[in-house]
Amino acid sequence: MGEVEVYELRKMDLKDAVVIDGFPSIGLVSSIVANYLIALLKLEYIAVMDSPLFPTVSLIRNSEPLGPARVYARPDVKNGEQQIVVFSSELQPSAALLRPVGSAILEFVQKQRCRLVIASGGLIVEREGDGEADAETTDEISEVAVYGIGSTENAQRLLEETDAEQFVEGVISGTAGVLLNEGKMRGIDVITLLAEARADMADARAAALILATIDQMILHLDLNVEPLCKEAERLEAQLKVLHRDAQKKSKNPVIGPEYG
Repeated sequence: MGEVEVYELRKMDLKDAVVIDGFPSIGLVSSIVANYLIALLKLEYIAVMDSPLFPTVSLIRNSEPLGPARVYARPDVKNGEQQIVVFSSELQPSAALLRPVGSAILEFVQKQRCRLVIASGGLIVEREGDGEADAETTDEISEVAVYGIGSTENAQRLLEETDAEQFVEGVISGTAGVLLNEGKMRGIDVITLLAEARADMADARAAALILATIDQMILHLDLNVEPLCKEAERLEAQLKVLHRDAQKKSKNPVIGPEYG
């Protein structure tokens, strides 16, 4: 198995930064979260994650070639602002690559002395009356829960400062699961946020709720959930196209089915 490495394109001081895992999860929830933060905070491309096992594709955006997995950060952090680092990718690693990808993220975190890692995903929950009401209203959005779990006692305390409910029992897969397990072993603060998603509803709603929780935890921008949801829906449509094209053009067998 080839190693996964992070290559810096621009040197930045990332001490005490919060790292967001944007590798695709169920319904592309984590990808929507990552791309929204990149746009909202005007993050810049500072590093690329690469491996001999990654597919040979290049994402072109604004006439710039981008690697299959990228790292973004705030170029200028003013006093009182939180530095945010986002790992973003349209490609879904197979089971064989999940651990190397998660390990590479945490090695980057340790090297850069970042303080916290946040991963996200969708949690499929069936409810009575699904599909009968308009899911885009603020009332319905507010009824959906966000669940959280931390790798350390400190991470759990951070969760207690939000409205997220404790994730008590279940299975978390994908990079989020790897990050939680390795975070516990290495003593690194990792938090996974899961938002309820219904099969016939837009995945953007779950992403909007997770973004609101991240804002509550670290950004403190008082983001409004309803417009968040509308913007997340727009991002969802774009990401589905990119994700489909990337998977179609890649013949690499290490790219597997959707996880999260």
